Amino acid sequence: MQKNTFVIACFFFMSAIWVSCGGGKQPKAGIEKSDFGQFNGQPVELYTLTNHQGAVLKVTTYGGTVTELQIPDKNGNLGDVVLGFDRLDGYLSPEYESNNPNFGAIIGRYGNRIAKGKFTLDGVEYTLATNNGENHLHGGNIGFNRVVWAAKALPGKEENSLELTYTAKDMEEGYPGNLKATVIYTLTDNNELKIDYSATTDKATPCNLTNHSYFNLSAGAQPTIADHLVTILADRYTEVDGGLIPTGNLPEVAGTPMDFTAPHKIGERIDADFEQLKLGGGYDHNWVLRNEKGDLALAATVYDQQSGRCMEVFTTEPGIQFYTGNFLDGTLTGKGVTYGKRAGLCLETQHFPDSPNQPSFPTTILKPGETYHTQTVYQFSVK
Repeated sequence: MQKNTFVIACFFFMSAIWVSCGGGKQPKAGIEKSDFGQFNGQPVELYTLTNHQGAVLKVTTYGGTVTELQIPDKNGNLGDVVLGFDRLDGYLSPEYESNNPNFGAIIGRYGNRIAKGKFTLDGVEYTLATNNGENHLHGGNIGFNRVVWAAKALPGKEENSLELTYTAKDMEEGYPGNLKATVIYTLTDNNELKIDYSATTDKATPCNLTNHSYFNLSAGAQPTIADHLVTILADRYTEVDGGLIPTGNLPEVAGTPMDFTAPHKIGERIDADFEQLKLGGGYDHNWVLRNEKGDLALAATVYDQQSGRCMEVFTTEPGIQFYTGNFLDGTLTGKGVTYGKRAGLCLETQHFPDSPNQPSFPTTILKPGETYHTQTVYQFSVK
C-alpha cells in the first residue's frame, strides 16, 4: 500500500513539473479579431490565426496584408519570418509610400509589370497608371494592396481560415470589368500557409493575383537573406529589358547565375558580372516553372541553416517571381528591425509579367462566365 502511494505521488509530482515546463500545454488554436486602426474613415481589422503547434499568422484587412508569421526553429523557438509592421501607421507612412515595398500585401488586379501601362483587349486599347518608370506595376496607384477588404473568419477543428473579398469596379485603375476577388488564407496544423485566390468578372479583363510577403527565415537574426539556400524548379526564366519588362525570350538557366535547379546561397552569385542581375540590382525575375499542367506542385525551396527553418513553395501557377529586396534601403523599421537592402526575399507565384502584351505567354485574360482560381502553399519545417 505504501509502495502504491509512493508511485502515485511520484506520478503527480512529475506531471506537475511537465505542465509547469509547458510540456503538457497544447497551444490554444483559433482565430481572433482585433482593431487595427482606420483608413480613409474605414475601420481596419487584424485577424490572428493560431494552430495547435503554436504557429501564428496575423493578417490585416488593409491590403489583405500578412503582418506577422511566427514559425518554430529547429529548437522549437518561435520567430517572425516575414517583414512588416505591428501598427497600421507603418503601412501608411510617407517613408513606406515612397519606398513602396508592398510588405505582405495582396497584389492585383495584375501582379508585376505591364509595359508602358497599356494593353489591347478585344480591339480596345486600355491605359493604366505608369507608376514604375514608364511602366505599370502591381495594379497601379491604388491596387489591391491599398484598399480595405471585407473579412470573414472561418474557424475549423483542424485548421483556421480567413476569407477576404474585394470588388474592383469597372475601369478602376484603368482595367475593364467589375472584378470580384476572393482570397482565403489558411493556417494548417502542418505549419502551412495556404492561399487560395479566386475571381469573377462581367467583362474580359487581365487578372493575375499574388502575395508580396518578404521572408527572412532567420526571423531577423541575420540582417540579410544572403546565406539562405534557394532551389527553384525551373529550367528557363523570362529575360527582361532595362525596365524589367520581358523581351519575350525564355533563356535557359543552365550555366548562369539564374540556375537554382540545385541549392545555392543567394549571396553566392547575386553580384556576378551578369547583365540580367545588373538590370534588377539583383534577382528580380520570373522563373518559368516546370508545372505545365497547372497542378499544385513544388516550385521552390528556401533553407536557413542557422535556424534550421525550411520553406517549400507549392503552386498551381506557371511562374514565380524571385525578388531579393534589392530596393530596400534602411529607411523602414518594422517590429524593431531595420530593413536594409536584401533584408528579405519574395517568391511571388504568378503568371508571367506583361502577359497581356505577350501572345506567346500563358494568357491572363479572365472572361465573363469563367472563374479564376489559383492556389499557393508555403509549407514550413525544420531540419
